Amino acid sequence: MTASTTSTTSGGEAAGPTDVELFERFGGADVDHDTKEHYRGLLQRRLLLNRCGHCGWWHHPPLPRCPRCRSDDVVATEVGGQGTVYLLTFMHQGPAAPDVDYAIPYPVASVELDEQPGLRYTAGVVAGPVPPAIGDRVHLVWATRGDRPLPMFAVGDDRHGGGRG
Repeated sequence: MTASTTSTTSGGEAAGPTDVELFERFGGADVDHDTKEHYRGLLQRRLLLNRCGHCGWWHHPPLPRCPRCRSDDVVATEVGGQGTVYLLTFMHQGPAAPDVDYAIPYPVASVELDEQPGLRYTAGVVAGPVPPAIGDRVHLVWATRGDRPLPMFAVGDDRHGGGRG
């Protein structure tokens, strides 16, 4: 792989930012061969998580092989972004970040996504009038930090929807 490699679709056309653009935009992040499609998706405001083409098992963080069947037929696939708060913490301090004021506890949640039991993604939760809680139904929203899209979750109108629908 060269640094100028681009992702392509099945039709052969370019599907997004080049590898060079990924490294430039996500400097300091763990962008490598296994994670680059996830980061490429973020720049397109698409949450891409790995799914096995052999057995259909979703997994995150990205790995080169399916943890269930060990197939190397792993494809970054867009998720719907709906889920249930599985784990929740409120950060009172942390690294400096635009638009983050730690004087107000900053909620970060591990969300179990609807695609599969046990498939979780961790991100910030958009602050609302009522703090989020474990078990709340949430949906994916996008913020911008610096020049990068950032996936976050927002509590839905059906906040206590009872889990998967």
